[in-house]
Amino acid sequence: MLGFVISRLLQAIVVVFAMSIIVFVGVYAIGNPIDVMIDPGATAEIRENLIRQYGLDQPLWRQYLTFLGNVAQGDLGQSMVYNTSVTGLVFSRFPATLELVLVAITLATVIGIPAGIYAGYRPDSAASKAIMALSVLGFSVPTFWIGMLLIMGFAVELGWLPSGGRGEEGTIFGISTSLATANGWSHVILPALNLSLFKMGLMIRLARAGMVEAMQTDYVKFARAQGLPDRQIVFSHVLRNISIPIVTVFGLELGSTLAFAVVTESVFNWPGVGKLIIDSILQLDRPVMVTYLILVVILFVIINFTVDIVYARLDPRVRLGGSK
Repeated sequence: MLGFVISRLLQAIVVVFAMSIIVFVGVYAIGNPIDVMIDPGATAEIRENLIRQYGLDQPLWRQYLTFLGNVAQGDLGQSMVYNTSVTGLVFSRFPATLELVLVAITLATVIGIPAGIYAGYRPDSAASKAIMALSVLGFSVPTFWIGMLLIMGFAVELGWLPSGGRGEEGTIFGISTSLATANGWSHVILPALNLSLFKMGLMIRLARAGMVEAMQTDYVKFARAQGLPDRQIVFSHVLRNISIPIVTVFGLELGSTLAFAVVTESVFNWPGVGKLIIDSILQLDRPVMVTYLILVVILFVIINFTVDIVYARLDPRVRLGGSK
């Protein structure tokens, strides 16, 4: 197991380094932020001073080395637009995104997996067909359109929930969060539901496919021949076997939800990292863009590493290199 962990760590370091180069070159090849920052009527001298101030007159490879040196010292740069530390700016928005994602993933998991298991256990029932139809809607309907429908229905027409923004914050175990107040929950419900629908549809279909396949295997037939009740067969045998792909997809979807909650945050005016990156792209705030994208890479690497470890614990053949 130790060799497996070391191997995955080395792979993770290589991936982060390679992606940092791709991200840096990609972002710095798109537009010139000086054109956005200064007035079109500014003199050439002002323009040149700003270029030198931000080091944009240096070759790209030197800018990258400077960036790596600053990162090694814990400095991710200064926002060109907000004139503040990029680290502080990103992490000031991160708790709001994390709240939204945790509620969305919890909804998708708590509803999606049991619904998919039931749909796979009773594949010909009317309830199963209804569940699968809803999962198709979750896949096919655009997120922004569902978000606008939720706002129109529950905020505008019924007036039950607010249409956007983050609610009042409270404290849980010394941590400030809007999930500690009723007002905070009223604000997070609609965007979290909107964000969870695609993930929920994915969980339903994945759990159903695993359940249908598992129920046709020999070990289930033998368990039934021994007189074991279906409840025991499902919870003691089937769930463990279908958990590996579910854990893998859960980890990947958690990362993608954290990284790309951009549409939902924009529709519901949620003050998270996703909305920050959209504003930064429009304003060509390069340090914020680079920091965000590299943090996304690191986040995916950490989640994939964790999933690999869990996967290896569930299936020892993984850490042993297949059938070896």
